[in-house]
Amino acid sequence: MNAPLHGLRILDLSRVLAGPWATQLLADLGADVIKVERPGDGDDTRGWCPPYVEAPGAAREAAYFLCANRGKRSVAIDVSQRDGARLVAELAATSDVLVENFKVGGLAKYGLDYDTLSRANPRLVYCSITGFGLDGPYASRPGYDFIIQGLGGLMGVTGVPDGEPMKAGVAIVDLFTGLYAANAIQAALRQRERTGRGQHVDVALLDVQVAMMANQALNFLTSGRNPRRLGNAHPNIVPYQAFSTRDGALTVAVGNDAQFARFCAVLGADALATDERHATNEARVANRATLIPELQRRLSSGTTEHWLAKFAAAGVPAGRINTLEQVFDDPQVVHRGLRIDSPHDTLGRVPGVRCPIRMSDADIGAERGPPPLGAHTRDVLGATLGLDAAALDDLAARGVI
Repeated sequence: MNAPLHGLRILDLSRVLAGPWATQLLADLGADVIKVERPGDGDDTRGWCPPYVEAPGAAREAAYFLCANRGKRSVAIDVSQRDGARLVAELAATSDVLVENFKVGGLAKYGLDYDTLSRANPRLVYCSITGFGLDGPYASRPGYDFIIQGLGGLMGVTGVPDGEPMKAGVAIVDLFTGLYAANAIQAALRQRERTGRGQHVDVALLDVQVAMMANQALNFLTSGRNPRRLGNAHPNIVPYQAFSTRDGALTVAVGNDAQFARFCAVLGADALATDERHATNEARVANRATLIPELQRRLSSGTTEHWLAKFAAAGVPAGRINTLEQVFDDPQVVHRGLRIDSPHDTLGRVPGVRCPIRMSDADIGAERGPPPLGAHTRDVLGATLGLDAAALDDLAARGVI
């Protein structure tokens, strides 16, 4: 297989979203990801339904679980039992990376902390994903995406000016944290090539949320003024927001003065582009309160499709506001093959979304679908640790696996 991370083994002790999102990306890039789950119920998200996928006579699987666990092998081990913790430690000794999102210090009582496992495997890259980091006054608190969006400033700038603070429509902090973690893991592996040693990677949801405030953070740090909620408008660019049309709505993203002139020409309002109150972006930001209503008045006179055709011809960035049904019917999305169907051991095939990375000389995208709970326990423990059928039967009888 011509995959960038082929040959790497990832031991995944994470659950829910941030950790599984990181390890799914690593699986898409070719790594062998072994997902360790609790016997019986497994990852919490297996029960986060409806909706779910089911087949006649087969166990159903929650859509939430399916979204973040493509390409992995599932091993059911009870780490709270001594023999279960020993099995995981032995798997860690043969792995390149371990990813976990237990509470800070939660794995130490099982001997599965970084200090313990790195003594047996000094090359291990051990990634801890937590709400607030491995140290500091909040370190012991549980971290949830929704709470972090509020604490980290995102909800303070999201929502309409006279409405309540609003979270994003998906768990964006978890997703960003997964991406940061996957990047950090690969950087640690690259450093290991030079030093021969692994290390402990500390990725926290709050750290990620503050970092991803990007221009809004720098707007505050340079001005001392708290950014305010602007709905769909942009704090630094005008016009860059949603507008109503005669039959719906569209988005407009005018990124420079030349685009603004073309935008005004489409609207039949060339004089707006030469007016000193609007000729530059800085002036438009200062005068958005009078400019936006005038633009809205003109856009209300035509249909969404009318304006989109006009803007496309003039080179003005604009777009529809799609439902997900429309997204997956969009010709560009269809052309890029973003909707996929993956094989599943008990459900036949399950829907999914393709890994968005493409490379000219590498195979990207896991061939294996999300795993049923414990589907690979015996195969992994047998092939990796050399346990025979009798030993596996004994572990199963005692509820270890």
